Amino acid sequence: MRALKRHRLALVVSSGAAVLAGAFSGAVPHVGEAASTKRAFTVREYRVPSGQHPHDVAPARDGGIWYTAQATGQLGWLDPKTGKTRMIPLGAGSAPHGVIVGPDGAAWITDGGLNAIVRVDPATRRVRRYPLPASSGYANLNTATFDRRGVLWFTGQSGIYGRLDPRTAKLRVFSAPRGAGPYGITTTPSGDVYYASLAGGYLGRIDVIRGTARVLQPPTRDQGARRAWSDSRGRIWISEWNSGKLGMFDPRSRRWREWRLPGPSPMPYAVFVDERDAVWLTDFGANALVRFEPATNRFTRVPLPSPSANVRQLLGRTGQVWGAESGTDKLVVVSTR
Repeated sequence: MRALKRHRLALVVSSGAAVLAGAFSGAVPHVGEAASTKRAFTVREYRVPSGQHPHDVAPARDGGIWYTAQATGQLGWLDPKTGKTRMIPLGAGSAPHGVIVGPDGAAWITDGGLNAIVRVDPATRRVRRYPLPASSGYANLNTATFDRRGVLWFTGQSGIYGRLDPRTAKLRVFSAPRGAGPYGITTTPSGDVYYASLAGGYLGRIDVIRGTARVLQPPTRDQGARRAWSDSRGRIWISEWNSGKLGMFDPRSRRWREWRLPGPSPMPYAVFVDERDAVWLTDFGANALVRFEPATNRFTRVPLPSPSANVRQLLGRTGQVWGAESGTDKLVVVSTR
């Protein structure tokens, strides 16, 4: 497949937000007095096979991009140089949600259809499944992260979180506080694991030794904490789907802060923190990616070329932020250098 579009976006920082200064058909008109600081991003889309509805992405060690083809039960691999894709079937009934790259270099998948954690070897493409115990029921598996000991922690929206030790293949499932809702999950540089509960409306901190979880309540109730990501300082950033806000919890001070995204009806879905500690979100309401600079409290909106893109997750490598456009059967990358 060939790459579709590339756009050079000249972004002008204004009071509290940055807006497009032309150069793009979906540009947001400039409002207010512009500062002299400018930052340019390049946005590029890649088409994947029709009907796959890609959900999550993860940059692979070989330079490619893994993605979950949720509607077709496959793990995809995209070559950004050529736009070509390779597909790996995960098994009958598969409906993969999340994918990350583990310490072993393999792709690790949370598969809601199989009710299992799935590992795909990047060299041999061998698929290994780790089914959840039958007693746990249908978990609606969502997202995973590795702690510093190499243990995989994962969430299930039906009301569970769990752990898998790849060395022993031992898998254990825990009931989450407040029942249904566990969604995004992240590990801090010090090795602490946190998850966001969408239906529960909280941030959970997992004790990785005992397996227990403690509820941390954001200031806005019923905010719909959807995904979570740690920055280099161990602060946890969450996307608040219901409230249209970005939230941040600082474990050192035990304090929260929140910022409402720009625009009349923001709907922040995914959140990711890049190598510069800039915070990126996907905004369904604006059909855009949004960059937040903590040092200045300023947002920069990067409109997406395709309408109704529905980017549900973000991950990146140095100088790049990748997302999966579940609504258009495309992957998208923003080059930030």
